[in-house]
Amino acid sequence: MLQISLLSLIIWLPIVGGLVVLSIHSISRSVIVTKVVTLVLAIVNFLLSLLLYWDFDSGTAAMQFVERFMWIEMLNIEYFVGLDGISILFVILTTFLSLVVVIAGLEGIHRRVHQYFAAFLVMEGLMIGVFCALDAILFYLFWEAMLIPMYLIIGIWGGDNRVYAAMKFFLYTLVGSLLMLLGFVYLYFVSGNTFSILDFHNVPLSEGSQILLFIAFLSAFAVKVPMVPVHTWLPDAHVEAPTAGSVILAAVMLKMGAYGFLRISLPITPDASHQLAGLMITLSLVAVVYIAFVALVQTDMKKLIAYSSISHMGFVTLGFFIFNIHGIEGALIQMVSHGFISGALFLCVGALYDRLHSREIEGFGGVAKPMPRLALFFLLFAMANVGLPGTSGFVGEFLVVMGAFQKNAWLALAAGMTLVLGAGYTLWMIRRVIFGPVEHQQVAVLDDVGVREV
Repeated sequence: MLQISLLSLIIWLPIVGGLVVLSIHSISRSVIVTKVVTLVLAIVNFLLSLLLYWDFDSGTAAMQFVERFMWIEMLNIEYFVGLDGISILFVILTTFLSLVVVIAGLEGIHRRVHQYFAAFLVMEGLMIGVFCALDAILFYLFWEAMLIPMYLIIGIWGGDNRVYAAMKFFLYTLVGSLLMLLGFVYLYFVSGNTFSILDFHNVPLSEGSQILLFIAFLSAFAVKVPMVPVHTWLPDAHVEAPTAGSVILAAVMLKMGAYGFLRISLPITPDASHQLAGLMITLSLVAVVYIAFVALVQTDMKKLIAYSSISHMGFVTLGFFIFNIHGIEGALIQMVSHGFISGALFLCVGALYDRLHSREIEGFGGVAKPMPRLALFFLLFAMANVGLPGTSGFVGEFLVVMGAFQKNAWLALAAGMTLVLGAGYTLWMIRRVIFGPVEHQQVAVLDDVGVREV
């Protein structure tokens, strides 16, 4: 019975918990109660995800913890969820980072506190639902509903241009997903009236149908990754979002686009994926190389890390579409690794912003002297972002480059360029912010990170 109920509990506990937090606001104005309830819910859900992993059988490729029953019988829409070795990684990533951002917001949020924590709890459950859904309509509902709390987080607790950034984020992702819905409806009719994603994998499709479906899915997943040229919403969203919003956006939401390629595009449209691999590799290389050059000229730390995320996610899509084991394994490792690394970098920048209310690189310098603990963490995660051997960032990128070399040596050379470029913009930021003399008096009196921030 534990296996039957545990997965749904992890999905719905934070969603129901978010509604409870909102009800607390209507009953009591106590911010302390809201924070305690939110923290307890986040801790419990993370522990439940660890229990899920503990009970997970890594020796089989079959779906586990499957729960399936009819939801809307007239349309044959099911409540169908389950986990495999890929999705369980992102469930744990989501629950862990959700706990981290809740802790980060305990002292940093002072306006509409109840709504803030409720939005993050609801969003946690919806994100987990995306990684677990095996019914196409259920997947689509989780995918779209997730936009609402993030839209509110950016639009209410963001920076000066938060309304513009939130609307841009919402419209890009909403419009991109409409074609995906049409693709699901088409598959429903050609598969014998089912919305099961696993059944979609076995539907025989003509080459033309596969290409059209691939494009329909690409419109949703490319925006979420994001891939060039539909990436322009991300820097604005990151710059305007509060720190916790940036962490979830970079560490979890971007991974959903890549997860969509793995779960839906590649297995449902394998021939089209192979036929259009050249296009996908080209777009990935543009993201890897060109966006890295764009990151080199950024003066805002958040925007630099945002462009860095686009470049690193280009490695992920590159790994998928070179179609060999090294590429796919490297892409998966890169997804998980980048989730932790990017989240940590945004938290480091957020700690500086909380103290000086600035993210401009030129406004810092010599931070290591007043804030040695922050400097150490910032340096460690920056080295992982560079892909320094011995860090998780190196493993994924190295495997993708190996896979690219098996396909084409010039492709591997182009992919390897980002390692140099990534070192360039990351080390430039670290040198200007962390090391060197203290050039500004306000930096000299900064307080180092405390226990909660660590």
